[in-house]
Amino acid sequence: MGTTRWRTAAKAGAAAAVAGSSAGTASWFAYTYLMGQAGAARGVIGRNVAKPPEADGIHVAGADAPVPWRRGVPFDLHLMIFGDSTAAGVGCASADEVPGVRLARGLAEETGKRIRLSTKAIGGATSKGLAGQVDAMFVAGPPPDAAVILIGANDVTAKNGIYPSARRLGAAVARLRSAGAVVVVGTCPDLGVVTAIPQPLRTVVREWGHLLARAQTSAVLSSGGHPVPLADLLAPEFLAAPDTMFSPDQFHPSAAGYELAARQLLPVLAAALGEWDGGPLPTLPTVSAVAESSRLTSRISSATALFRRNRDGEPAAHDTPAGRTAEKMAPLRPGG
Repeated sequence: MGTTRWRTAAKAGAAAAVAGSSAGTASWFAYTYLMGQAGAARGVIGRNVAKPPEADGIHVAGADAPVPWRRGVPFDLHLMIFGDSTAAGVGCASADEVPGVRLARGLAEETGKRIRLSTKAIGGATSKGLAGQVDAMFVAGPPPDAAVILIGANDVTAKNGIYPSARRLGAAVARLRSAGAVVVVGTCPDLGVVTAIPQPLRTVVREWGHLLARAQTSAVLSSGGHPVPLADLLAPEFLAAPDTMFSPDQFHPSAAGYELAARQLLPVLAAALGEWDGGPLPTLPTVSAVAESSRLTSRISSATALFRRNRDGEPAAHDTPAGRTAEKMAPLRPGG
């Protein structure tokens, strides 16, 4: 994720912070403040240019390493991975940790079949790059039996429009479905768990990401795919143990974080292929509870209720001992 993307995210945050205001001074202050925060975040996170470990090949249950694929080598199911750096496995130290490998091995263990894994995902990709990745698939050979797409975080930091981004994802899903592939999509993660992004910029990108995830879910469902709400399923774990769930760059997941994500994706993928024997699947939320709890409108409602209580003579929360303690601790809490 380059400096330009943090700059554009900051610009978006400044616009949101002063929406409806004609005060030029306030607008400039918000802009420069969030631009400074974006620069600080970029300095902390840095840029991970390491190439993800090689992960492609044919995965067999019980095997420690894949069999290199060449024309004529048999396999039963072909799994292809599309998307951004999280799909490619940036932050992983070995091929065993890469999410595509975890999914391929999980399918091999679940089905007893030989699973061919191919990765088209590219670090730094946004939804604008999905069409090219699908094009590359058709050039390389027949379409896969199953596709997994992880995309969204870079659309947020690049300030791409929410609904155009969702439509581009839906178009990629539709192309893969029309080619006969089962498609599972991990929707935009919760960027509010990235504590290296300071507040209030973190709140801006979190809100944007939640809106994108909701639009992605609708687009994926209408195109015949299977959305998995990663923001809702992963955020509590990442907030509880950021040192464990993040890689050293403080942005991409660690091996533990990728394992957690794969555990959410695998049952949906196997069930969509008709290969799941692991018991009843949970009903995944179509509206994220994590997103709803942190939506700006929810916070405004809470603030309005507090104002009414204060107006009616009740002590303000921050004037109580517990409230004063919470106020002091708030900037230190993961996720803000």
